[in-house]
Amino acid sequence: MAENVPLYKSTRGWAGEDGKGVDFETAVRMGLGYDGGLMVPTFFPQISRSKLESWYGLSFQDLAYEVISLYVPTDKVSPEELKGIINRSYSTFRHEEVTPVIRTGAEGQGPKVLELFHGPTFAFKDVALQFLGNLFEHFLSKVEGDSITVLGATSGDTGSSAIYGLRGKKGVEVFILFPEGRVSPIQERQMTTVLDENVHCVAVEGTFDDAQAIVKACFRDKDFRGEVKLAAVNSINWARILAQIVYYFYAYFRIVPKQTNGSAEMGKISFSVPTGNFGDILAGFYAKSMGLPVDQLVVATNENDILHNFFSKGQYFRPPKVTPTLAPSMDICVSSNFERFLFHMNENNAETMHKIMKDFEETKKLEATEELLQRCQSQMLSARLTQEEIRQTIKENYDTHGYLLDPHSAIGVGAAAALKADGKLSKETPMVCLACAHWGKFTKAVGESIGEAELQRMKFPDELEALKTKETRKVVIPAEEQTVKSHILSSR
Repeated sequence: MAENVPLYKSTRGWAGEDGKGVDFETAVRMGLGYDGGLMVPTFFPQISRSKLESWYGLSFQDLAYEVISLYVPTDKVSPEELKGIINRSYSTFRHEEVTPVIRTGAEGQGPKVLELFHGPTFAFKDVALQFLGNLFEHFLSKVEGDSITVLGATSGDTGSSAIYGLRGKKGVEVFILFPEGRVSPIQERQMTTVLDENVHCVAVEGTFDDAQAIVKACFRDKDFRGEVKLAAVNSINWARILAQIVYYFYAYFRIVPKQTNGSAEMGKISFSVPTGNFGDILAGFYAKSMGLPVDQLVVATNENDILHNFFSKGQYFRPPKVTPTLAPSMDICVSSNFERFLFHMNENNAETMHKIMKDFEETKKLEATEELLQRCQSQMLSARLTQEEIRQTIKENYDTHGYLLDPHSAIGVGAAAALKADGKLSKETPMVCLACAHWGKFTKAVGESIGEAELQRMKFPDELEALKTKETRKVVIPAEEQTVKSHILSSR
């Protein structure tokens, strides 16, 4: 390939027919590797200091083009086409900056919050899924009659973001699995009120992990995968991660001043990331890998703390069940994208990862060596918040700074505060906390935190209010692989 853009290989070794890797379009359309691994680039483009400094002042859309174009070959998507995809994707956002950074408090003395919820479904996943929907549409337009069947699992926000990104798209059928009774009422209505013929909402009688396991099993079934032309929207899809890398760069340029002294080092930044499936914080790690001056990345978890246990004790043990919490989008047992991070921490050794993941799938346990744990801890810290700590963080930030957090965002803010109080974070390095969703999607948790009377004073988004009276459509089926496959085949 003439252009210096990466190819893509699986974390478990699959690298296409020639063993050298597959191109960008193939990686995006396939989602999961044929060996069950996740697709990763063969290298990360490096951003020089002069290039970084030239990006100061760019709009979100222009910055997105600069970052994403480093991974996209022009014979698949021309520069003009990529700019068009990006501009269409972010024209749907309510804020002109797309992902603004807010210095909370009367004089900006509160937490610095990267607001990622200004897209159509009021959740951070719109940033990636608006892009992915338009990218799929572009690929399908190249071949007359081409089609895909998008299959995804959601713990709350991915589903609605995927649906809004793909509704009405020619050649696309969308099947979203979600755990019946385990997403917030607003999250469910955001999915089930979309009545486009190509959208299929499937409530499974189980947990998010059950739904995610079914999706992965469908992708591992080569015959079924080929018959329906499966494509992924979960963060196992590389394009999801790629789009999310952009807002780490954007936040840096909004918070860290440009150096006027060319000999001085560029300032650093840290991020605290509410973490469930590990895709969001992985994008931050990739931004750092490309040369963004990142100091610390904080893995912020709720009581479903498999990741916190790993980063604190080296034990990645799947618990017997999920604990329902105030932050349902993070109520998961196994973090899919963690495999990508472990692959890099194991020096990109696919053979090692294949064995590690095979053992984990059989035993539900992964215990890091001391060397591996130290390597992982050198890249990320972790903290865990209880239910009461989530409520307390929401209330404290509302009372002190006049800023209302949703429960997921509160976990990021609370984790950063706890680690800073323990002396584990530099007080000199600016910390940006990622706000993953608008509080209006989680009014029960917010009301419990600040009081119902105070909540009633808040302006509820008109778009979310309108959902309450709209017609809905869904099917409820057992959380069984064959039942889901049969439903897909009969509904296309």
